[in-house]
Amino acid sequence: MWFLALKFLNPPIPIPIPIPIPISSSLGLHFSTPPLISPILSSIQIKNIPMAKGGSMESAADRYQSTLDALSSLITKKSRADKSNKGDRYDLLFDYLKILELDEAISQLKIIHVAGTKGKGSTCTFAESILHNCGFRTGLFTSPHLIDVRERFRLDGLEISEEKFLEYFWWCYDRLKEETNDDVPMPTYFRFLALLAFKIFAAEQVDVAILEVGLGGRFDATNVVEKPIVCGISSLGYDHMEILGNTLGEIAGEKAGIFKHEIPAFTVPQPDEAMHVLEEKASKLNVNLQVAHPLNVNLLNGLKLALEGEHQYLNAGLAVALCSTWLQRTGHPIINFNQTGPLPEPFIKGLTTASLQGRAQIVPDIESPGNLVFYLDGAHSPESMEACARWFSLCTRDDNHLSNLNYQPQQHMDEGSKKDTAQILLFNCMSVRDPQLLLPRLMRTCASHGVCFKKALFVPNISVYHKVGSQALPTIDPQVDLSWQFALQRAWESLMQSDKGGEPSNTDQACEEVKDDTGMSVMSCKNSSIFSSLPSAIKWLRDTAQKDRFVRFQVLVTGSLHLVGDVLRLIKK
Repeated sequence: MWFLALKFLNPPIPIPIPIPIPISSSLGLHFSTPPLISPILSSIQIKNIPMAKGGSMESAADRYQSTLDALSSLITKKSRADKSNKGDRYDLLFDYLKILELDEAISQLKIIHVAGTKGKGSTCTFAESILHNCGFRTGLFTSPHLIDVRERFRLDGLEISEEKFLEYFWWCYDRLKEETNDDVPMPTYFRFLALLAFKIFAAEQVDVAILEVGLGGRFDATNVVEKPIVCGISSLGYDHMEILGNTLGEIAGEKAGIFKHEIPAFTVPQPDEAMHVLEEKASKLNVNLQVAHPLNVNLLNGLKLALEGEHQYLNAGLAVALCSTWLQRTGHPIINFNQTGPLPEPFIKGLTTASLQGRAQIVPDIESPGNLVFYLDGAHSPESMEACARWFSLCTRDDNHLSNLNYQPQQHMDEGSKKDTAQILLFNCMSVRDPQLLLPRLMRTCASHGVCFKKALFVPNISVYHKVGSQALPTIDPQVDLSWQFALQRAWESLMQSDKGGEPSNTDQACEEVKDDTGMSVMSCKNSSIFSSLPSAIKWLRDTAQKDRFVRFQVLVTGSLHLVGDVLRLIKK
């Protein structure tokens, strides 16, 4: 059996500490909670409090929007991928740390650093939940956000409050504005967010800071950390090749850039090409690189992981390895480790209660409960698309998951009747991705499980690359460019035709031009439709579900985390 010997570290500076509250478990383990609020926010002097016209203080909503506008000003181009991930003036990050007086503070943080192509966000979320349930004060930095930028910064499992976010934001922003110049310009968007995360976690005196790499690893803004406690590399695959390289070996080399001299690291089973590079990089830095295997479901004491999908057992196994090593290296080792017995209760609770929006998430529509259900997953690489398709197929094959979502059958339906189901795809992806790699993996994996899409809907995202949005929905661009959606539609129609035994042909011949509810001309084909806006697509889905109440429409939303976030904003309002 497992046993955790936990002893909280002394806080780095003297602060008032309330009497610890004991937490008991059925295994007889006892933990003491650290201070819930260790920093003193009053020590941060806000130099730039936005004012409304006439000199009065702005409303909370206006002030928050002013903050988002200031953050948007740091976005240097209309693209998700930033040249800074190629090492563009990487040394500037150390100038910023000095300006913000964070260089020493970062060295005091006890960090878990995770890179990877897919699964790194889930791995970090599992790790956060495990260590929080062990009684530690946790800080988690992830990307991207789906609805609100504050999602990127979590303290003890909850996104940072608006009040704290504003105070830390303006403290960092104002100081950087005062001290930067032509030689040391303001940091770009993601670099600023990473710096802000370091400020938040240092000021909040978290016991553990869990950092998800934004893109790549070697030149990522989170990689200014010189001595993490442990590093992790989740599953590797083909993504962001325009920045990271065209082979798995090149991509693995960039991810391995987070390895530090003699700091232990874990990865999951990888393709041989990637594993060889990881091992080579680890050897040069005298890093003890170990492979964490998928978590054995029997270790969960009859429970199931909080995050859906078979692939999550791989991420959970990595998280358990990272947390076990973090505990051991910070003076809280797991004693009498036996891999055949159940995990310690805090580990089990952490793995079975972790939460992460937009990954294998099921949301019944509030306007058409029971008739319309959204299945949301931000898969955007060929490998994650396949995992997403397996999850969706298994979920839609068995409607029992609806009972876990408090779904109640409609009163007018006979209790013994069972609805027919229809599967619909709602899709968009970045134009740097290859739909010929994504869509076939999605469609054929679903087909192999007996799931065929009745219709595919292609839409532009609502959120834009060059502006940080709020929970309020932005206005729809009446002149939106749909050329990318037409390309996706052609790829889908060609794929559908070839899979039915026909030769790919001019798919435009089987399509007709129609007007959507905004009056814009779009193409409607046999197997797919384009909508000029996401609200138009959601309206069509709701109208369709209302017309046929004896069919449950199961909508898979995938291809982009940003699309998933836009859909969540719409259907949860």
